[in-house]
Amino acid sequence: MSHIPPLDPNVAARKGFRESEERIKRSWTVADVSADEGGWTVRLDGRTPKTPAGKTLTLPTEAAARLVAEEWAAQGEFLVPGTMPATRLASTAIDRVSQTREPVAAEIAAYAGSDVICYLAEHPTSLIARQQAEWGPWRDWAARELGVNLHTAEGIVHRAQPPEALARVKALALELDDHALTGLATAVPLLGSAVLGLAVQRGALSGEAALDLSRLDEAFTEERWGVDEEAAARVAAHRAEATLLQRWFEALRA
Repeated sequence: MSHIPPLDPNVAARKGFRESEERIKRSWTVADVSADEGGWTVRLDGRTPKTPAGKTLTLPTEAAARLVAEEWAAQGEFLVPGTMPATRLASTAIDRVSQTREPVAAEIAAYAGSDVICYLAEHPTSLIARQQAEWGPWRDWAARELGVNLHTAEGIVHRAQPPEALARVKALALELDDHALTGLATAVPLLGSAVLGLAVQRGALSGEAALDLSRLDEAFTEERWGVDEEAAARVAAHRAEATLLQRWFEALRA
């Protein structure tokens, strides 16, 4: 099981991550942030909300803390955890990732071992050309900017990537603080790509653009056969998640 709960609470529940079923009634008027010795803490009428493990909800930058505070401010009569993805990221970073950095980084490196942008179609020619044109520059970017050289493969047969490339991805992940590492570990499974996840984390790609690249094959099929309602809803949810992750990384860099 992954060490990172998905942002979608329904997916999280299916994977075994449980949140309290108790409905929490809103008891505050103002959600704000304040500077503390350890960073920026979310405040609800001056009081500090806690993570599920009972820890203080403190983030490394003011912008990140405000992103979380905005979610608390936007709640209605009762707290709806599914509408609070930044709060989930912050709590996961504080409660889980801070204690499991090595295995989380290893999971990210494992995705580089089967990175979606390295698997090219065998046909049709038009799809192969699109993959080369849109994925090739990001493999080049990874080699140039990250020192991660990945091989391509045709079809679905697995091709092992160089151990040094996977080790480099893991090292890059471990360079991040707990909050950025949590974001990366959430983005990489969403995109099926360590390269695209790192590109979003570093601000080289928007979340939406990265998602479009990650589902290039799926979009190619949709152009020919159309999109059903269920698939459209799933893509919309993924797009919202990718956009939130972009905002998360931007706030951490602010």
